[in-house]
Amino acid sequence: MKLLPLAPDGQTPVRVLTIAGTDSGGGAGIQADSRTMALCGVHACVAVAAVTVQNSVGVSGFHEIPPETVAAQVRSVVGDIGVGAAKTGMLASTAIIEAVAGVCTEVGIGREHPVPLVVDPVCASMHGDPLLHAEALDAVRNTLIPIATVVTPNLDEVRLITGIEVVDDATARRAAEALHALGAQWSIVKGGHLRTSEISTDLLFDGDTFREFSSPRIDTGNDHGGGDTLAAAIASALAHGWSVPDAVAFGKEWVTKCLESSYDLGAGHGPVSPLWRLRHP
Repeated sequence: MKLLPLAPDGQTPVRVLTIAGTDSGGGAGIQADSRTMALCGVHACVAVAAVTVQNSVGVSGFHEIPPETVAAQVRSVVGDIGVGAAKTGMLASTAIIEAVAGVCTEVGIGREHPVPLVVDPVCASMHGDPLLHAEALDAVRNTLIPIATVVTPNLDEVRLITGIEVVDDATARRAAEALHALGAQWSIVKGGHLRTSEISTDLLFDGDTFREFSSPRIDTGNDHGGGDTLAAAIASALAHGWSVPDAVAFGKEWVTKCLESSYDLGAGHGPVSPLWRLRHP
């Protein structure tokens, strides 16, 4: 695959900001974002929105960071370091979502601004544990998605946000249209959780044209952090100035290779792994 260019030694690399929650097990969240960004060759900046208590088996709790502190992290990073793209992950509550949307608009991040924003609308863990208060779904729909350059929900999140159960290509297209109608510049409906198919197809829609990105389904239960990894890879490519379709194609190839390199960890689901990149300089 075509990899992102690396900055020469001593030269400041492209910077990308992740605004998300932690994963104490190291498989998803800010840990997955930072790992992906580093191995894509970009410098990862972080704004912690929540701290989770989790391992490979599930999430047993989380603590929200005060909204004003989340916003202050974003403001501090962008004001000093500057970023070429940003992504969101777990934002936990309406108050945090509103604070993030407000500060992104303030500092020039989002679909109407120079810095693209990838919104991964995290609602629950892969085990089904809630990572978003139920009442915050309206804020996802009405406040967060409308500022997205790209929105990247999994199929469970698609159902929660749009009410559409994706079971085939026709319902995937309806869901992509519904997500775009909420205000995102581009919407992705990911096929990774549609396990009845031998092919994993992600559908990208810009309000006019559908584009499909397909790969063979990787037979592994070690897929923890796959959504975070995809969104982080897309954001990394966007920070290099790639077009959205090219960035999504890159992200799709990247996460497929990470699934191929996934490994066992603990008693539950192991993580996808970008460590393949170290073996293929």
